[in-house]
Amino acid sequence: MVRKIKAKLVLQLRNQSLSRRAIESTHGMSRHSIQAVLDAADRLGLGWNDVEEMPEAEVYAALFPGRGVRESVFAQPDWPRVHTELARVGVTLKLLHQEYVDASSRAGQAVMSYDRFCRLYGDYAAVTGASSRVGHKAGRSIEVDWSGPTMQLLDPTTGEISKVYLFVACLPFSRYAFVEATLDMRQESWLRAHTAMFAFFGGSVPRLVPDNLKTGVISHPREGEVVLNDAYREIAAHYSAAVLPGRVRAPKDKASVENTVSHVATWVIAGLRHEQFTSLPQLRVRVAEQIDAYNRQPFQKRDGSRLSVFIAEEKPLMQPLPAASFEISTWSYKRKVGKNAHVVWAKNFYSVPIGHIGALVDLRVTDTMLEVYRADERLTSHLLLPASTANRYQTNDADLPEGRSWQAWDRVRIDDWAARMGPATVTVIGKIFEAASIEEAGYDPALAVLRLSRRFSPTRVEAACELALRGPIRSPRYAHLRPILDTGQDKTGNVPDESEADGGGYVRGSAYYAGGTR
Repeated sequence: MVRKIKAKLVLQLRNQSLSRRAIESTHGMSRHSIQAVLDAADRLGLGWNDVEEMPEAEVYAALFPGRGVRESVFAQPDWPRVHTELARVGVTLKLLHQEYVDASSRAGQAVMSYDRFCRLYGDYAAVTGASSRVGHKAGRSIEVDWSGPTMQLLDPTTGEISKVYLFVACLPFSRYAFVEATLDMRQESWLRAHTAMFAFFGGSVPRLVPDNLKTGVISHPREGEVVLNDAYREIAAHYSAAVLPGRVRAPKDKASVENTVSHVATWVIAGLRHEQFTSLPQLRVRVAEQIDAYNRQPFQKRDGSRLSVFIAEEKPLMQPLPAASFEISTWSYKRKVGKNAHVVWAKNFYSVPIGHIGALVDLRVTDTMLEVYRADERLTSHLLLPASTANRYQTNDADLPEGRSWQAWDRVRIDDWAARMGPATVTVIGKIFEAASIEEAGYDPALAVLRLSRRFSPTRVEAACELALRGPIRSPRYAHLRPILDTGQDKTGNVPDESEADGGGYVRGSAYYAGGTR
């Protein structure tokens, strides 16, 4: 048939001065088809120079427009909708075909059979799901993930079996792999596994490609910026790497590590299934041996092995590790600063600058340090108290308010206060201490006298002490000085006579009630 002929080739051969019979004999083409191509070209005025740059299919379509194109008599399903619906739970092609039949029948349209429906959907899905090979550059990225399958540890004392989780990392270019066994998948284990990974590779890369697990990524919206965990952002910055997590539910974004995880299940988990482990260090040694054998295994479709490609091509391009190793930290958010300007961590108390009492702060805790942050500002830091202690206070002098802080009262401080008020006050305070059986017993009465200066002026208290010393009381106290100040006798200088004294204190005499001292 004419539609199977290579029309462009016929025009090219005619341009080379070959006759119709020569083209027929050398290429096995039908003379009627050759003649049809030549007639169509002459009718349209097309020569070799016109079609030289055109693809074969376009030349044929230009010479024979509409030939070979068939329009189906059946109603065409909405293939994008069929593809989307098929991804939903419980939806099958059989169900979707029946829905297509029902809708087309109501519209009075012819419907295709189930076999044709499935075949055409397969053609659509093959085009829709087409993928291209991604080329990786050496020393540019590391893909990390947790292995789904786990291993086990046996406690030899109790016989209890516990799970062991495997952290897997892979360099996509060389496929060089690293595996670390951990007892859990919490943030601290995640960070320590990264530290061990960088030490194993002996260098760093600009890109870290993890999954969207909470120990690394807080949120990964469809639009907007990815929000990383603070601790994970810190370790990435320490190793000069950017965290670029794969899209949600898009495992092909980190296909290398996904493939390595399946290989780990074979080389490590299945390879060690007949061995029993009683300690994590013992298990880690055997895992390292299995991964070393895996990295040395020759490629099937590529020269060398993972190890040889890594050493020869990838490791020289990796960034050098920082001089100081990363210190693992954990964060605790929204801790309230108490009224004593301390915040609680692990049953111990750590000081915060007094101006932040009542505020919510974040704590960054390492193996040796505790740092207090408010927003992006670091307020203070402390050496971490031992975990075995409780209810201990760690206070920095810089966190205390300016000026003198609270101190216990003693005789020296009391005498200094009295000296600032005057000699009479010094004498009164001395007499109070002389009357006390021990020095500490005189603190409260002496302070009661001195604190009168908070209600009355120090000058009036000094004058009241002078009057009291001239009176009949040998050892004036608060109970003797307060009436003098209340009645204003310190202002007039009048000293009550002995008849107005009653026992241990003064009483108001006739002069007071006559109004002379008011």
